[in-house]
Amino acid sequence: MKNSQITVAFTGGGTGGHIYPGLAVADSLRKLYSEKNIPVKIIWIGSSRGMDAKIVDSSQFNGIKTIDKFYGIPSGKLRRYFSLQNFFDIFKIFFGLVSAFFVLLSNRPKYLFSKGGFVSVPPCFAAKLLGIRVYTHECDYTPGLATRINSRFASKILLSYEETREYLSAPQKAISVVTGNPVRPVFYDADSYLGFKFLDMEKPEKPVLLVMGGSLGAAQINSLVWENLEWLCERYFVIHQTGEKNASSMPQIPDTDLIKNNYRPYPFIYSEMPHVIAASDVVLSRSGANSLWECAVLEKPMVLVPLCGSGTRGDQVDNAEFFARRGAAVVLLGSHANSNELKNALETLVSNQTRSLFAGACRELTKNQKPVEIIADILFTENEGEA
Repeated sequence: MKNSQITVAFTGGGTGGHIYPGLAVADSLRKLYSEKNIPVKIIWIGSSRGMDAKIVDSSQFNGIKTIDKFYGIPSGKLRRYFSLQNFFDIFKIFFGLVSAFFVLLSNRPKYLFSKGGFVSVPPCFAAKLLGIRVYTHECDYTPGLATRINSRFASKILLSYEETREYLSAPQKAISVVTGNPVRPVFYDADSYLGFKFLDMEKPEKPVLLVMGGSLGAAQINSLVWENLEWLCERYFVIHQTGEKNASSMPQIPDTDLIKNNYRPYPFIYSEMPHVIAASDVVLSRSGANSLWECAVLEKPMVLVPLCGSGTRGDQVDNAEFFARRGAAVVLLGSHANSNELKNALETLVSNQTRSLFAGACRELTKNQKPVEIIADILFTENEGEA
């Protein structure tokens, strides 16, 4: 008897950090259903504004489209501080709930997987109302507000860190599982040769320093690099992703042979980034969860400048300090994110022996496990018997 098609729903968005890991899980899940000869339709509920639809609709793996259909819903932001926008966003969240309810009602998915972000709350609530099983994953060391809310609707809470359990209530701890943070398959197959090919260069004698701050860049990191560019180029070959926002505001770079021969700025590195990381020896970066684990999978020593202050809940600080405690990163926090501290950290990492110690710490963290497969297996195993 031929298996009937089932539907699975995913939700998350607002930033690529809430989308790309979810897409990786969807790819792995589709593979599991295919191996069991069970037809599956995968839908994604994301924000009707922003980058969500573009990222989801363009995602493919091995020539197969990851998501069969994207549904955009109104999305209000969840803020912990007073803002007049909170009043207006209440209505957006309400209409998001109504929209998500009817999307789920018409598709009747067997379960919903949430990767977080403010857009995921209405679908998780609607799923609970409809009796649809909910799984939610938290990528950060401390759970964000969306995860705290979604956990109330969840059948299982998936975590990247064992220590995150301490931030959960007793009932939530009972349904939590530590899976690690899902990293896209391309990072496990990243090739330094392809990285150098993209950079149009041979592997230099100096260690390669990759500087990145996300698609918009990080002004703080950019300033540190430009202020110390000559010092950096004396010790490293520098690949600098400035961010598209900052590309036009780059200062006048000294026209010296040292800098011309050892510095490559890029506004943004797209699909080649896994290979560029593989070609690098040290990474200077913010400390978003996905970037950290991608670098860890590729066993790259990290110097981290986490986003901190009143404009953030401190998740990057917690992420960075975890990696520092495990010996995989050096953290420059707050007033310590200065030229002297940067030089001290990078001077130490010029040594191949020191870098090997950091790489070993990364290897110990990842332990050759693939969280994306662990998560997909949980989703499949707990629901496959009902197919």
